[in-house]
Amino acid sequence: MRKKFVFATNNAHKLEEVSAILGDKIELLSMKDIGCQADIPETADTLEGNALLKARYIYEHYHTDCFADDTGLEVEALNGAPGVYSARYAGDAHNSEANMRKLLQELEGVENRKARFRTVFALIADGKEHLFEGIVKGEIVKVRKGTSGFGYDPIFVPEGYTQTFAEMGNELKNKISHRAVATQKLCKFLK
Repeated sequence: MRKKFVFATNNAHKLEEVSAILGDKIELLSMKDIGCQADIPETADTLEGNALLKARYIYEHYHTDCFADDTGLEVEALNGAPGVYSARYAGDAHNSEANMRKLLQELEGVENRKARFRTVFALIADGKEHLFEGIVKGEIVKVRKGTSGFGYDPIFVPEGYTQTFAEMGNELKNKISHRAVATQKLCKFLK
């Protein structure tokens, strides 16, 4: 029998991506599946802290094994920004277009475009907390390219590739992304 876990996210893109990576190894439930309508505040100043806040909320209110993630794009020339504020970099609206526009403006004329995506998963299973991290290094391109993916995907090219995450399509992205690395670590732990 497959184990059931709630993925504490309201982001349909993340749910789809993680579900594709996990395959049929575990039964993945969304917050909607358990009747949770909460918009869990992400008030921590680290990715680890935000992931734990979300996982603890689900565990405390629904008493079920769960995991949550937080992801940040960390740009070297911006001292790691937008980092924990990636989703709301240009304001509270979680507007990907505005976030990319702001980031590209801040990098205008900057030679060092090195960046990394970092995902942290917080898992609560049988009352115990575990953290898993996935990192993919790359760089920020000057012009958006591609239409798949979400967030900063059209402006991030991972090391060793020439296409942005948004150009390469979900199948390849789901094998090499920061979320893929963290999800694989989570999967390995759950086996």
